[in-house]
Amino acid sequence: MNVPKLKVVAELLKPITWFPPMWAYLCGVISSAESIELHLGKVIWGIVLAGPMVCACSQASNDWFDRHVDAINEPDRPIPSGRMPGMWGLGLAVAWTLLSLFWAWWLGVWAFTAAALGLLLAWAYSAPPLRFKQNGWIGNAVCALSYEGLAWLTGAAVMLGDDYPNMAIFAFAMLYSFGAHGIMTLNDFKAIEGDRLMKVNSLPVLMGPKGAAWMASMIMLFAQWSAALLLSNAGQSNSAWAVFLLSIAQMPLMYKFVKDPIAKALSVSAFGVPLFVSGMMVSAFALRRF
Repeated sequence: MNVPKLKVVAELLKPITWFPPMWAYLCGVISSAESIELHLGKVIWGIVLAGPMVCACSQASNDWFDRHVDAINEPDRPIPSGRMPGMWGLGLAVAWTLLSLFWAWWLGVWAFTAAALGLLLAWAYSAPPLRFKQNGWIGNAVCALSYEGLAWLTGAAVMLGDDYPNMAIFAFAMLYSFGAHGIMTLNDFKAIEGDRLMKVNSLPVLMGPKGAAWMASMIMLFAQWSAALLLSNAGQSNSAWAVFLLSIAQMPLMYKFVKDPIAKALSVSAFGVPLFVSGMMVSAFALRRF
């Protein structure tokens, strides 16, 4: 029996994608206003749950059910290239699901429930019959909610001893989830050809590259400007200005992106998204003072 190499398994689990939910979980931890030093074990355990566990599982399941699309868009991926032989891709996705649930159990009821929901959404995103990714609006919303909002709320709830986060935390988690919908769209520009052939209705397919680029940029900006407005209304003017200025710094990148979407999508991901998530952390620290 052919066994995949460890580096191929790591490639399947895509560590580079783990950062967003790990960061969002940490934002939730910060926004709770609880002492990190007193709950350091929960912080580390939860970060591992958000990234190397749940997010990695979502990547494995997505690669398995996208193997036919990847054969067109990214034929060098582990499964279509044959480096991940047979049913290993599916087996690893199932094993990582079970491992993630086991890991989440030790963080409490909220973390276990959130992990179960996140895993359910991950499978529903990729697998038939639901396969939410067939529609760019729904699929990106599912990803954004899981990667940002759910992870943020889980971090806060775990720190609060499984208590429900207050409405301010909930509002910012949902607001940045909305903004993350635009970030998810950035990933679709590299796969337009395969998506069209396999009838995956991503936003670049539905709206055309320029229309999707404009929509993604507006969604990201709207979320940040709304966050800045909420912070200002709450008396956190310094934080509000910081979030606003971080959004303004993204606009030159977005302008070039709208002009040439396919060529510039990567530059927005590489340089614009870090500014977006920096605003998330600014907001999280401001929530400690609400």
